Amino acid sequence: MQFWMILNNPEMAVYCINNGLDRVFIDLEKLGKKERQSHLDSWKSFHSEDDISIIRPLIPKGKLLVRLNRWNENSEDEISLALEKGADYLMLPMITKFDELNSFCIAVSKEVPVIPLIETPESLNILPDLIKIKGVEEIYIGLNDLSISLGYSFMFQPLLYNMLDKASQLLNANNIPWGFGGIARTKEGKIPAEILLGEHVRLGSSRVILSRTFHRNSHTLKDLKGNMNFNSEIKKLKKEELYWKNSDYSDLSANSKKIKNLISDVLN
Repeated sequence: MQFWMILNNPEMAVYCINNGLDRVFIDLEKLGKKERQSHLDSWKSFHSEDDISIIRPLIPKGKLLVRLNRWNENSEDEISLALEKGADYLMLPMITKFDELNSFCIAVSKEVPVIPLIETPESLNILPDLIKIKGVEEIYIGLNDLSISLGYSFMFQPLLYNMLDKASQLLNANNIPWGFGGIARTKEGKIPAEILLGEHVRLGSSRVILSRTFHRNSHTLKDLKGNMNFNSEIKKLKKEELYWKNSDYSDLSANSKKIKNLISDVLN
């Protein structure tokens, strides 16, 4: 499992990468996000393009992911700037049409891998076509905006209806690495990490974003160290993942049912 974390603090980036984090996630998405999520206590980015060039020389190549805005009239300039400053991966959010991602990938021109963020019903429906676009090497399914667009009240509600099962079969069959959602610490949250990781293993997911709950919304290294032992908490997640990888199908199925029960409890 790869663990990603949205952050733009240089000291935190170095520390986290040295203590088990796989990718630093700089988030430049701003178009429409405030309007979509104004009713939620969700992540709103304050990152800037300069964060890319500041963090780039501090962490190893292949560790820096940048999310840009949805496809718009300025996308080509956004792409050029992110590439110039050193992004290793570019993520496109809020895809609703094939041409949006296709145009994005043409503009990137294979300079770095593109990661489509599947967070609309439209993009989920056309996923078989999206994975055929040249430049697409990974997929991430964003449960927060997907749930909002479907009128759901809980981020993990798509799991209740097995909405990721068909997508997972497609991605696994085509050997495309993918991930979904966010994750907190073990033994915490409405769906504790040790249970949620079982569903990641069942579905074949290999990427997950560490939630704000995981690091207690830390913005500085001092805050992070005061809030947690980062390396220890990452090791706990890896231990739980290994447990599920060594489990049989019946255990994974039973865990999936347990998740559905927990989601139903939240909704009721």
